[in-house]
Amino acid sequence: MSEVPAADNRGISSERALKRALQHLKDDRAEIIEGVIETVPPSWDHEAAADALREQIRTRARELGCVIGSGNLDLPGSPNWYVPDLAVVPADVAKGAAALLPADTLLVVEVTSESNANTDRVVKRRRYAEYGAPLYLLIDRQERAVTLYAEPGRLGYTRADGPHPYGAVLRLPEPFGIALDTNAL
Repeated sequence: MSEVPAADNRGISSERALKRALQHLKDDRAEIIEGVIETVPPSWDHEAAADALREQIRTRARELGCVIGSGNLDLPGSPNWYVPDLAVVPADVAKGAAALLPADTLLVVEVTSESNANTDRVVKRRRYAEYGAPLYLLIDRQERAVTLYAEPGRLGYTRADGPHPYGAVLRLPEPFGIALDTNAL
């Protein structure tokens, strides 16, 4: 892991340079989490949970004119560059974009792994709220629970629905208006 460097003596923004460099990695996808570069190597079990959710929201996302993906999310002015497990984004906003802002999304989803569970539960939840992601769905595989966070603000989300154990039905609010089967996660 590497620390994000301070600005150099030529006035070049180290934040901008580092975030641009991450977009051009050849082999691994990487994130910057609170100034630390971390690779994103999800396991197949992790991917299966994300895929089960993707299948449940695919039809509604298409009806809304959105795409579902795991593209780059920039948090300007901070030492953060995230690659969420899933994000639902209007197709016209995503077209041609190398990175989006959390506020550009309709829903951001993180699936915990042993190595990053606390980051997803605490750090990313706070930062997604601070940067305006309207909905943040945390699929906590270690706790076998799901929590939907809504109503973002500078100090975090002001509403939480959960944690609900796997097997509970979780309703995504409008514009989705669908119920998720958490047994599939």
